[in-house]
Amino acid sequence: MKLTGNTILITGGTSGIGLAFAEEFLKEGNKVIITGRREEKLKEIKNRLPEIIVRLSDVSDAAQRIELADWILNSHPDTNILINNAGVQLITDLTSEIDLNRVGTEIETNFTAPVHLTSLFVTHLKGKENASIINITSGLAFVPIAAMAIYCATKAAMHSLTLSLRFQLKDTGIKVFEIAPPSVDTELGHDRREDKTQSHGGIPVSEFIEGAMLALKNDELEAAVGQSAGLRAKRETLFEQINSGFNA
Repeated sequence: MKLTGNTILITGGTSGIGLAFAEEFLKEGNKVIITGRREEKLKEIKNRLPEIIVRLSDVSDAAQRIELADWILNSHPDTNILINNAGVQLITDLTSEIDLNRVGTEIETNFTAPVHLTSLFVTHLKGKENASIINITSGLAFVPIAAMAIYCATKAAMHSLTLSLRFQLKDTGIKVFEIAPPSVDTELGHDRREDKTQSHGGIPVSEFIEGAMLALKNDELEAAVGQSAGLRAKRETLFEQINSGFNA
């Protein structure tokens, strides 16, 4: 994949992995558009990075996804790369009645939104040079943490979907990438932490981005970065090991 001269849309670009991708692609000489739900964060990023293009949008809402796609196609028709990055990670206790609103938000954000957005952009991308769809999944797509059952299931679904999408688009010129991060030190999962300013833990974002960008440069269509490679290789064995100390 050519890393320069692109116009890139990144969902969930106000923090963590999404923002790190945005900053790195800007350095490489790309036009970068980020979306997010938090207007104050978008303004803060725009002030710090005036060259970035920001758009207030909640991808968990179908109408806003359609509005986003229409705006992109009309205002930034040179867009040739879509990065489906927005994600929500919640704790779900399956031993009692679930909160359908919480589960619905997680599924809508992590799975339905990328499916819908991809479908809205595919026809447009078919005519673009260096057209790519990049799905951000997780090492937990291969070995779930039981406490985050829905999150892990959505990432497993995205892994499966990416395989099917790549097959369906194999004759279109659109490259379909999957980047599976390990645990990365971001605010993901703040819902389960009493201190909302506390980060996720894991490898530095800069370390992950270095591995992810190298994979994209080398056209590594399925890249499990860092410890995610081990999770992919030893799925069943590691499931018991990871979850042995978990109490619902």
